[in-house]
Amino acid sequence: MLCQPSLSSQSPNFGTAQSPNFSYSRRNTEQTSITRFSRSPSLPPSRRLTMNHALAIIFTTLSLLKMAVAEEEFCSVPSIVDSGSNSKHLYWKVTNPTLSPSHLQDLPGFTRSVYKQDHALITPESHVFSPLPEWTMTLGAYLITPAMGSHFVMYLAKMQENSLSGLPPYDAERFIFVVQGAVTLTNVSGISHKLTVDSYAYLPPNVEHSLKCDGSATLVVFERRHASLENQPTEQIVGSTDQQPLLETPGEVFQLRKLIPTSIPYDFNIHIMDFQPGEYLNVKEVHYNQHGLLLLEGQGIYRLGDSWYPVQAGDAIWMAPFVPQWYAALGKSRSRYLLYKDVNRNPL
Repeated sequence: MLCQPSLSSQSPNFGTAQSPNFSYSRRNTEQTSITRFSRSPSLPPSRRLTMNHALAIIFTTLSLLKMAVAEEEFCSVPSIVDSGSNSKHLYWKVTNPTLSPSHLQDLPGFTRSVYKQDHALITPESHVFSPLPEWTMTLGAYLITPAMGSHFVMYLAKMQENSLSGLPPYDAERFIFVVQGAVTLTNVSGISHKLTVDSYAYLPPNVEHSLKCDGSATLVVFERRHASLENQPTEQIVGSTDQQPLLETPGEVFQLRKLIPTSIPYDFNIHIMDFQPGEYLNVKEVHYNQHGLLLLEGQGIYRLGDSWYPVQAGDAIWMAPFVPQWYAALGKSRSRYLLYKDVNRNPL
């Protein structure tokens, strides 16, 4: 099983090993069937007990299987957002994951998060939010930092009403992507842009700017020290995913968009990659580039090194240089992830 549904007070009561009578309260027919076996005069007591155990296990397994099968989810735990609601935004499962902390309260100590020398899987139940330095009314959860071995940071910023961003460190460039709500970006010239879900902005290093939120918003933010080139400045970029063209992916079936220009001044790019159910990467990649990934939609299996991880919307992944990596989309809906990748610089 990909995950284990929590057991509640409605779980079957098997009794004790000394009792020959078992009851299962979910359905009268099931209870009657067990009782008949337990009282059958044709079976010796030891045989009746064995039959009772077997029937109880069968009925329980069937019930758990019903709980574990759900459309587009690994488990049929209740969603924070009503499945019938029409108010779901595009990436609503990033902020309302299937396996959220509230859904795992019956599994103390459980997490899908993994940290290894060459990769990490950071899942929502492991997020630790605290006030973001230099930001006001904003909580942040750092998912990837140089402490892992990366040369960039990736974090979630949860902006509240009347919140305001701070500036990145000196010489650091910044990329923001809106996964929930809306913010207003204002640059040093006083020009403002409203960024909604699926919108993004790239801010060159040492450029004054601010992000203001009048309601609530969740952003994924990337920052890194810019590897500048002489007379090759970068420029502010504002856009949205649907404005970017689909690019050719020779030998692959996924759909690819790049959110930052591929020209030499830019030392990283952000890819949006879409997979239909059953599609997968053809190349089992091993390369010098680092990656930071946030799964925006869907679910699948990610191979990192010699490990295979079930992943879903809201999961973040760090991939060090040369770690073997591969992805396959599962479920009944599209998988989409956002991927950081360093480019255009000699690794020396």
